[in-house]
Amino acid sequence: MKLTVKNISGGDAGELEVKFPVITDGRGTQAVHDTVVAHMAAQRMGTACTKNVGDVNGTNRKPWRQKGTGRARAGSFASPLWRGGGVVFGPKPRDFSKKVNAKTRDLALRKAFSERLKAGEVTVVEDFNLGAPKTKECVKALAALKLDGSTLVVTGPESKNLTLAARNLEKVSLATPESVNTYQLLHPKNLVFTRGAYEKFEQRLGE
Repeated sequence: MKLTVKNISGGDAGELEVKFPVITDGRGTQAVHDTVVAHMAAQRMGTACTKNVGDVNGTNRKPWRQKGTGRARAGSFASPLWRGGGVVFGPKPRDFSKKVNAKTRDLALRKAFSERLKAGEVTVVEDFNLGAPKTKECVKALAALKLDGSTLVVTGPESKNLTLAARNLEKVSLATPESVNTYQLLHPKNLVFTRGAYEKFEQRLGE
């Protein structure tokens, strides 16, 4: 499989050979599911907290005597039946993270990228160097590449102008070849790699 390399103006700048083994069968589907579920679970704060009967501030005195009042018997102001009382089986702070083995994560990454490649949703550019750190420069470059909708640009950490220009664009996100994960590969409509970033990412897939 070969990818057409474009320049930032949208013109052709050569071809790039896909060297890592593209997954063409159904292998890796479950790995992608497990990895994405674990990623989404890790985003949860897990800070929801309610007070049970023992946590509610108040006295342990019996509200009224057991018999003779005509009212239902009551033993505590913190009863879950009362307004301001404790909560039964309410949420407590917890860790939602899930463990995913390294081999499963690697397989999911290769599977996700293979599917995007086969769908023709990966664009490789020679470089993404902007002349100035201006949002309109980034918008102009994406328009020249005929990319609309959510876009992930994978480039090196040295692209300071691109980092400053893209941070005001809601549907544009940036990543490095070392940090990009399975969820980031699947979520946006378009994937854009610079040639250098693609080569580093391909090395990561081949490890």
